[in-house]
Amino acid sequence: MNRALLVIDVQNEYFTGALPITHPAGHLEQILAAMDAAAGKVATIVVQHHFSDPDKPFFRKGTPGWELHPEVQSRPRDLLVEKTLPGSFTATPLEDWLRRHRIDTVTIAGYMTHMCCDTTARQ
Repeated sequence: MNRALLVIDVQNEYFTGALPITHPAGHLEQILAAMDAAAGKVATIVVQHHFSDPDKPFFRKGTPGWELHPEVQSRPRDLLVEKTLPGSFTATPLEDWLRRHRIDTVTIAGYMTHMCCDTTARQ
């Protein structure tokens, strides 16, 4: 079994922007612990969301809120995927990359579990 860790939307918007995550306690630390455990053993894919519509006030590409959280940015990753929709597979290279690397099992960590993580899991 070949595995990968998907780290979805751990971006500044959820920390210093308009959409702060406050629950559960220790959420970022748990994501970072998963990344640290995966480092060098399990492929790590970081997914970064942006809205292509300039009228959207969040996740505007190139803004501080769009940037990855510095702790995620500083950790090793095998692939960075940019997405514009909730699902990490829609119009991205993720599926092809996973197939080329024969990865058949993914673990998902990140934010907007009811939207982006859920959509990615169902895809």
